[in-house]
Formats: sequence, C-alpha cells, structure tokens
Amino acid sequence: MAFIQLIEYTTSKPEEVAQVYAEWEQASQGNRTARRVLTTTDRNDPKRYCEIVFFDSYESAMENSQLPQTQEYARKLTDLMDGEPTFRDLDVTEDREL
Repeated sequence: MAFIQLIEYTTSKPEEVAQVYAEWEQASQGNRTARRVLTTTDRNDPKRYCEIVFFDSYESAMENSQLPQTQEYARKLTDLMDGEPTFRDLDVTEDREL
C-alpha cells in the first residue's frame, strides 16, 4: 500500500533548509526509498512549510528514516526549525486522477 508522510514545520531560514535538503538528496542518491517530495508554503503564514513525501509503502518509509543520510538531514533540519515539526503518517487508501 502506498504511503505518504506529511511533515509540517516553521522556519525563518528557508534558504538554509533548501540547502540541507539538496545535500540530503545528493548524499542519499541510490539509497533512499522516498519517491517524490512536494514542498509547500502556507499562504497565510509564510514561515510555515509542509513537505509531502511519497513512498511505496510504510515499510519503505521506515527504511528511509533509518538511513544515515536521513538521520543527519533530520538533525540539521531540526536546528533550522522554529520549534518541533509535526509528522503525519498516511496510508494511501485511494488515488484518483480528476
């Protein structure tokens, strides 16, 4: 079953977050199980971001979380966030094109 992780956070350092993300993308190439990432900004709060990360399954998401590159990425990102991120773990029960 497909799986999506939603990560919501606030930051006053979006350029630095983007740089850390680019480093993770390069460092985890060939090892990561994340298939797609959407990064969004809240129109009503420009410091609030949401990443929507797509995986083949919950198990592949957990495998991705255990990668050393992902662990390092998470530590660096936490330092750039204004507070703790919120995670939502979502099983995809339906996926339709409209």
